[in-house]
Amino acid sequence: MPIAIEIKKHGGPEVLEVVDVPTEALEPSEIQVHNDAIGVNFIDTYFREGLYGTELPAIIGDQAVATITALGSQVEGFSVGDKVAYASIFGAYRGERCLDPRRVIKLPEGIDARAVAATLTRGLTAEYLLFRLHQLQPGEIAIIHAAAGGTGVLMTQWAKSLGATVIGTVGAESKKHTALSNGCDHVLLHHDTNFIEQVSAITDGRMADVVYDSIGKDTFHTSIKCLKPRGLMVAFGNASGKPDPLEVLDLARLGSLFLTRPILSHYIATATEFNAAAARYFDALITGTVKIPEITEFALNDAAKAHQHLQDRSQLSIPILVP
Repeated sequence: MPIAIEIKKHGGPEVLEVVDVPTEALEPSEIQVHNDAIGVNFIDTYFREGLYGTELPAIIGDQAVATITALGSQVEGFSVGDKVAYASIFGAYRGERCLDPRRVIKLPEGIDARAVAATLTRGLTAEYLLFRLHQLQPGEIAIIHAAAGGTGVLMTQWAKSLGATVIGTVGAESKKHTALSNGCDHVLLHHDTNFIEQVSAITDGRMADVVYDSIGKDTFHTSIKCLKPRGLMVAFGNASGKPDPLEVLDLARLGSLFLTRPILSHYIATATEFNAAAARYFDALITGTVKIPEITEFALNDAAKAHQHLQDRSQLSIPILVP
């Protein structure tokens, strides 16, 4: 019987349990796949910890590269043996599953399947943040928090290729080199008490056009004070916890600021959006515009170790699960 990783209660990595699951029945409109490699993302930890609600017990995970093993009678445009990828489809921590083919994309020739498995959600996140939520322009100043992290590394490279000035932040001196080598023009420690003053000095008082903040509680209120009038605050993660509440009038007092808290699923809600976003990311990988960090493989039944690796701030490699 196939195995999956399930949570029956919320908590730390120890709540991830290996369970046997029945093979899903293939509907006429579905494809059956074997997950070759499964991505491990911070959103998985949010579900595991209970920050994002879901009915329990639950199989978490939302991203993988897979091989099609069977086709429903109504499916067209795919063949058994095709390599495909998917993101934002809950329940990925398992060996076998059935999927709606409108929510998967074939892998193009010349692309590294492991790279896609490790970074698809991160790459799609970078794509919509830099191109569709806000079209980053040449000459704009962007602050990218966690610039040495899995998503931050992709964003800084891509943002620099678009002609932006990138101020990256890291949590330790040892990570500054990584952030600089991936395109940051300046790198700051996000916990410095004079962080706002440093941004002002770098920008000659102009401040930032946009802040991309995946850290949350530890950086949110400092970040928003680093924006120019009518600047954009993008809070897209909660690695340090949920930010403390913000008075709506503060947005006016600080310069008629814009604030958004987006999630990826709303930006790849249709097959057209997903295919276009994935194609743009795949092109960035194939052309070398974006280069991914080192990958560390874990067996599917070692999902707890993969989560520990992901949340260990000293680790810079990206974990994947291999069934």
